[in-house]
Amino acid sequence: MGTFHYTIEVGDPQGDRFETVEALVDTGATYTTLPSSMLRRLSVRPFTRRQFRLTDERVLEYELGQTWIRLNGEAIIRLVVFSESEQAMLWADTLEGFGLAVDPVGKRLLPVPALLMALLTTEAAIAKYAKLVGSAAQGVVTG
Repeated sequence: MGTFHYTIEVGDPQGDRFETVEALVDTGATYTTLPSSMLRRLSVRPFTRRQFRLTDERVLEYELGQTWIRLNGEAIIRLVVFSESEQAMLWADTLEGFGLAVDPVGKRLLPVPALLMALLTTEAAIAKYAKLVGSAAQGVVTG
């Protein structure tokens, strides 16, 4: 897939102060990765460490925090990885959280509907079960 850059804003935990950064857009990883220096400047604190598998198959541990990300005027709290690289990277979790898909040819982000397939499937299964139980109960003779 082709990659491109997109302007995002990263906020402090209170959502009062934001910094603008050009992030590389790709869907090859889970959480948005931001420079540790920027996150610390915005008073974002890590709450855990998590292992990540890199392209070369090494597994490294990175700090993970959460803070405000703003895209196209909308701000949502997302998980972020503290990176020693100065390159910000916008990954799948943040894109999905904003309801965006990547158009690699047009090098843009497109709005897409979010999915609730499991919820609909569960509701449909419950309705089907209730209907079956109701039909079976009508045939029961009580004494």
